[in-house]
Amino acid sequence: MEVIGLVLLAGFIGTVCMSVSMWSIHYAGSVNADMIRAIGSFFTKDMNKALVPGIITHIIFGIMFAFPYAFIINLAPHVLIAYIVTGGALGFFHGYLVGFVLVSLVAQKHPLEQFREAGISVAAAHVFGHLVYGVGVGVVLGLAGFNFKLVLGMN
Repeated sequence: MEVIGLVLLAGFIGTVCMSVSMWSIHYAGSVNADMIRAIGSFFTKDMNKALVPGIITHIIFGIMFAFPYAFIINLAPHVLIAYIVTGGALGFFHGYLVGFVLVSLVAQKHPLEQFREAGISVAAAHVFGHLVYGVGVGVVLGLAGFNFKLVLGMN
């Protein structure tokens, strides 16, 4: 049970880190990276009602993705820096995939006009946000000494 709680915490913290980084990029004015509202408005079709559904959806998915991240991070040497680098690498590749799918498929079908234009800068913002997510997950798991072998009673 401790393992599940730790992975849930890592996913939550990684999601918060990602959300703050994406919010910072968006509000710096360089890119439309308001991912929370983009997600929420997919459901509500209304920007004014998108924040809460966007936050809830993002947290749920962030926690769910923490489980495969934890499994893969656990394959790295059990040293904090290895967990951080592995988490960051996973986040980078995850973000690259999300950015590609977002630019090529999702943006075209978004119900709000302001989210239909997603170019390379939006994709890059997602790569960076996911990288931050992976680093956040890696830091939490590394600081907690996360190790599946210890959990399973194996040496």
